[in-house]
Amino acid sequence: MNPAASVDEVLDLFQTHGTDHYDEDITQIDHALQTAALAQANGAPPSLVAAALLHDVGHLLDVASHGGRSTRSLDLDHEAVGARYLSALFPPSVTGPIALHVRAKRYRCAVDPEYHSALSAGSAASLVLQGGPMGSAEVASFESNSASADAILLRQWDDGGKVEGLIMEPLESFRDLLENLANPSSESSD
Repeated sequence: MNPAASVDEVLDLFQTHGTDHYDEDITQIDHALQTAALAQANGAPPSLVAAALLHDVGHLLDVASHGGRSTRSLDLDHEAVGARYLSALFPPSVTGPIALHVRAKRYRCAVDPEYHSALSAGSAASLVLQGGPMGSAEVASFESNSASADAILLRQWDDGGKVEGLIMEPLESFRDLLENLANPSSESSD
């Protein structure tokens, strides 16, 4: 998949494929909106709110590339795919936490057994495909990454953004935030 060329393209991806459920009971778009709302409620900076909104875009790219069908039973490194897709459009303060949010789950499972036992059924199942809890060398490497603290925050909101039936602000309400963060050279002028 080519890198994202515009905020419109990213939002269209959510509008077209956001009704997919991947491994949770709520849709991708509802999960994205809830995760971003949690980031906002916790006073996160705009770049981290954007990361929260866009963190699972790799799942949507998977659905789009398979004719509207998800390959959810496979671990396709959705975090890396999504971060690469967004990297031409958004700064590392957005894409870094996205790239690390799965590792943040593996990290938290390694350092906090209670966290592991509180994972949703979908997150617990995907954890197995993603390599399980980190080993000690991976923990040390993750902790030394400058984006790890933001990735852990993103992970917290990701875990909380899975409430069925919650009414959220529409996706379009995030357009200005995303456009303000987008690299000026990647957005077309009107």
